[in-house]
Amino acid sequence: MTQNVLVTGGAGYIGSNTCKALSLAGFMPITVDNMIYGHPWAVKWGELAEGDIRDKSFLGQVFASYSPVAVLHFAAFTYVGESVTDPGKYYDNNVCGTISLLEAMRAAKCRNIIFSSTCAVYGNPESVPMDESTPKGPINPYGHCKLMVEQALRDYAAAYGTGYAALRYFNAAGADFAAGIGEDHDPETHLIPLIIEAAMGRREHISIFGTDYPTPDGTAIRDYVHVTDLADAHVRALSHLLDDGGNLELNLGTGSGHSVREVIEAVGRVAGREIPTLEAPRRVGDPPALVAKAEL
Repeated sequence: MTQNVLVTGGAGYIGSNTCKALSLAGFMPITVDNMIYGHPWAVKWGELAEGDIRDKSFLGQVFASYSPVAVLHFAAFTYVGESVTDPGKYYDNNVCGTISLLEAMRAAKCRNIIFSSTCAVYGNPESVPMDESTPKGPINPYGHCKLMVEQALRDYAAAYGTGYAALRYFNAAGADFAAGIGEDHDPETHLIPLIIEAAMGRREHISIFGTDYPTPDGTAIRDYVHVTDLADAHVRALSHLLDDGGNLELNLGTGSGHSVREVIEAVGRVAGREIPTLEAPRRVGDPPALVAKAEL
């Protein structure tokens, strides 16, 4: 019998790609999304239950209707800059919303959760690449929220036996052309789609936020991991938990870092044109380099 898996934020970028991966793996994804940033057209696999995870009554009905064997939790606000200027919005949605979800899981006796965490929990690391033992020290409210949820998962595991996997993404990128799913954020803040828009003439330039970082070319370095690889990792983590393999806290990255200038130059080579740029000051909350140590 097909097993239902609840996917909060399943109408978003990474969530929708993971719903496809779940479906291909034989699961039935049930998307839960309040559609603030989600898209109805992205729900191509399984059903959609539209609502907010902070609504306990709504969650109770969803768990009663679908009896999921696990939850994949993507629902969160993710704009680092906004988290600095409006932290209350992030603590309410990302932290309180997750606690509401965990309590609904307890009530429904749904044991396993895979959490969409972030490399932002490491803050400004002393050295890169970073493995899972790198000291945590978020430098923005977004990162603090994710780290708080990770601690809540440990506490729920100790007290209630919750099974969890906290997957710390580095920079998600790419699209699934076969499924017609890619990035569609409003506002768009991810570097690669912004550069592509500049290459297509849809924006006048691409802003480079910070050219004085302690990096080879002065611009920030990030580890870009393809969204389909992220989706695959979630399905593998789910199978691990369902097989009682134990709780996980893992980085999801490639082990290779690329600077902002390098990414701009790469898009320019593919597009066959120079990308117009504008140098701007650093953004608050942006560390110089974030690269995963991807070795076993």
